Amino acid sequence: MQSNSEEQVSAFREDGYLILRGLFDAEEAGILREAAKAESAFEEKAYDLDDGEGGQQRLVLWNSAGEDLWGAIARSERIVNTMEQLFDDEVYHYHSKMSIKQPRTGGAWAWHQDYGYWYQNGCIWPDMGSAFIAVDPNTRKNGCLQVLKGSHKMGRIEHGKFGDQTGADPERVEAAEKVMERMYVELAPGDTLFFHGNLLHRSDQNTSNDPRWSLICCYNTKHNNPYKESHHPFYSPIDKLPDGAIKEMGSKLFEQSSDFWNPAKDATTGAAEKSSS
Repeated sequence: MQSNSEEQVSAFREDGYLILRGLFDAEEAGILREAAKAESAFEEKAYDLDDGEGGQQRLVLWNSAGEDLWGAIARSERIVNTMEQLFDDEVYHYHSKMSIKQPRTGGAWAWHQDYGYWYQNGCIWPDMGSAFIAVDPNTRKNGCLQVLKGSHKMGRIEHGKFGDQTGADPERVEAAEKVMERMYVELAPGDTLFFHGNLLHRSDQNTSNDPRWSLICCYNTKHNNPYKESHHPFYSPIDKLPDGAIKEMGSKLFEQSSDFWNPAKDATTGAAEKSSS
């Protein structure tokens, strides 16, 4: 059961984000990576978004935190309890998505706030957040997330069609960049970034030969239940799962693959990925 220090909670509220290294251990990170690459639904349901710079960002989105591996992650105590601690309220699953940046072609994301869009769904408050879990190593070369530290304090910025993408008002972003620190969020598999719905963030194209897959679980607070219907759900209590559920599910998924369950291999891979990020 995840419990974070007062310093970590204070840092999140000051900076708008919190990175928890190794929230998912090497074995769990391996389960996520192998399952994601083997998930046929991700290929079937993915849609491409042109970034206006010649690249394409692939995205798969779903609302239900069900009984499969992806639901188990979204309902895991370490994720949900952290969100509830950071926002000081019960949270519910708003939706999840797999962000896929393929080698050499993975597109960029323009500066934006998630609440810039979620505002339109009838959520009165910006008391919403995301858990961004690295499936592959996230590096500057393959288009890791960039954030403006403390930008969540600006409140919601106007969003619209600016250039080739929908994003935050570029004039306001340019002013913010002059007074706020830009952070490149490099992550090893299993590392998790928690960030506020009003935090400005973006990413570059993937110019490397390595993929950059990331699982993003999004949450809304109970007190912020939308006042109108949208393509995302109303409040519904989360049936939390103990952290061990992920390995239990992984053992069922990969019980036929003896090579996959190689602790020494996982440990070596994890160490190499951390040193390269």
